[in-house]
Amino acid sequence: MKHLIGKNVLVTTSNWFIAPDGSDYKACYGELKAINEAGQSLGFIPNRAHANWFIEVGNMVIMGCQVMYVTLADEKPNFGKSKAWSGAENGIKEYDRPCVIYDASKA
Repeated sequence: MKHLIGKNVLVTTSNWFIAPDGSDYKACYGELKAINEAGQSLGFIPNRAHANWFIEVGNMVIMGCQVMYVTLADEKPNFGKSKAWSGAENGIKEYDRPCVIYDASKA
């Protein structure tokens, strides 16, 4: 993952998070600024039951235990509505859903 530092990435998290705009997100997009041990990010070393590494993406800091996937993103992802689907009694239902990617590249 260190080879991605300084590049724009899309990070999928294991759980939903609430961003400063008040919306729920499952991923974030922005420049991967750093991969740090807990002491560097927090200013102290937590006990061993907590995450021991963090990544900085744009204006966010994400605990290492929440990082599921990191993808190089040469282009900005779609922040508009996206297609989703659900199983229904009469087959599959497709619908548009709000974006679940937080744009951490914003200042």
